[in-house]
Formats: sequence, structure tokens, C-alpha cells
Amino acid sequence: MAKPEQKAGAGKAGAGKAAKNKKFKKRERKNVPFGIAHIQASFNNTIVTITDPVGNTLSWKSSGSLGFRGSRKGTPFAAQQAASNAASAARDHGLRAVDVRVAGPGSGRESAIRALAAAGVEVRSIRDVTPVPHNGCRPPKRRRV
Repeated sequence: MAKPEQKAGAGKAGAGKAAKNKKFKKRERKNVPFGIAHIQASFNNTIVTITDPVGNTLSWKSSGSLGFRGSRKGTPFAAQQAASNAASAARDHGLRAVDVRVAGPGSGRESAIRALAAAGVEVRSIRDVTPVPHNGCRPPKRRRV
């Protein structure tokens, strides 16, 4: 005797109901008036992270997460968009002033700082925290083009 065939997905009875009853925890809104904006500006991308003074992330954006692709990710305009989006998200947590820490050689350094100030966040200080080797690791071999 032939066994009756099961339909695809019929073995998971109730998989759809569990998804409907799922309760999402409401996003917690912190009240942080002062924070630190970390701007990592490489040649290929710009990442803006806004944290509280301890280092817990309030919001972050990168040029790539905003939909910029390829060489456009490293542009000052992409960095400006990332900074303004991160600042507006951090202002929902009550952020009013930041210390800015910039790392990396990218072209989006200055435009990201200007965008933070334009988004209504007071920029108190700017520090360059780009790591500089004190003759540590051996660099990679020279590019031949």
C-alpha cells in the first residue's frame, strides 16, 4: 500500500501561529544628554557611532547601510548622510552634546562633523584618534601598478 504524501511544510504544525503571538520588547529610550561620536573614515566607507560616555552604543550609521555602493561609500556626501542619520537617531535618546573622535584618513571626516553640528547636536570638542604605529608591524609589500 502506498503512503499518503504530505504537503511541503505540513510537518511544522503551528509554526505560523508562533510568529503571530510573538511579543516584541519595546525599544528602550535612554536619557543621555551627553555622548561621544566616533567617526571611522576609511577610503572606502565612513562609519559614525554615537555612544554614551561609558561606551554603550546609542546609534550608528555607515555609508554602506544607507544604500551607497562601491566608490560612492567613501565620498563626503555619504559621510554627511550617515552622520545626520546617526545624530537624529541619537537625539531620540535625549542627546544634546557630543565630543567627536575622528579616526582614519578618509574624505568624509570634516563633512561628518559638520553634519553632526547641523543636525542640532552641540559639538564640544574634536579629537583625532587615528592610530599611528611607532614602527610596530612590518607594512605590506609595495603595490606595483
